[in-house]
Amino acid sequence: MASTTAEHIHCLIIGSGPAGYTAAIYAARAGLKPVMYQGLQPGGQLTITNDVENFPGYPDGVMGPEMMEDLKKQAERFGTDIRYGIATAVDFEAHPRRITIDEKLELTADTVIIATGASAKWLGLPSEQRLNGSGVSACAVCDGFFYRGKEVAIVGAGDTAAEEATYLANLCSKVYMIVRKGEMKASKIMQKRVLDNPKIEVLWNTVTDEILGEHAVEAVRVKNVVEGTTREIPIHGFFVAIGHEPNSKIFQPYLHHDEQGYLKTLPGTSKTNIDGVFACGDVQDFTYRQAVTAAGTGCMAALDAERYLAALGD
Repeated sequence: MASTTAEHIHCLIIGSGPAGYTAAIYAARAGLKPVMYQGLQPGGQLTITNDVENFPGYPDGVMGPEMMEDLKKQAERFGTDIRYGIATAVDFEAHPRRITIDEKLELTADTVIIATGASAKWLGLPSEQRLNGSGVSACAVCDGFFYRGKEVAIVGAGDTAAEEATYLANLCSKVYMIVRKGEMKASKIMQKRVLDNPKIEVLWNTVTDEILGEHAVEAVRVKNVVEGTTREIPIHGFFVAIGHEPNSKIFQPYLHHDEQGYLKTLPGTSKTNIDGVFACGDVQDFTYRQAVTAAGTGCMAALDAERYLAALGD
């Protein structure tokens, strides 16, 4: 990195969303004077989620963007300095840690809390983007409840897709599982649960051609790649379960991570392998990926950062 005079920050939070904002609330209340850079998608994945009904404290549900605005205001109320900007490079071997924002602004930090989240992988269809939040979702656990008693489709062939198809079958009248090949990648036990469920119909050797509907999902047009035939299936919800990608690329040269890129933390903590660097939310959680669990790990990260700084001062 360029040797320029850098702004020094006591506690830097990279990324927003439930994890980042919760970390900011706790860090600010602890007097750490946190500075947050919101990242590419301020508010995280919940900003593209219409109704959130499973976050505690909202008995009537809440719109995703509204909930993120509530968390942001709460973080600001306690003095968090929230800024626009994207972390584009880091040097975690330097003391203090060095971070570059938007490829030009140099920062140093005593502690860094990484809350950059994960991004859902999408099929890349224009209709998928257009109807996102209006019947198209990448989280069955988050949104499946809205389609109880209705017919839905899910695309994917791994454990996540099989698990979410089974989850949806408990709520929906019918689940079409769209599998591109003649076999699944899911584990044998997960495949068995899908194949033994009378409410799930697996469409083998099938790809999604188009999601149909003007203002909400009404049907999906699928194509059998072996036979070359297409058909339209009336549905109300379309779920994409082809995986998530953690937003961790710039940290991977320094931080331990799994083969998918999820950052590894010491069990029961938010601590990474680098002192003073903590990870929370979906960037390190490949199992649950829920707003409430992200918020919980954000709390952990702030408390871990506070204790780390206190120990340095002893």
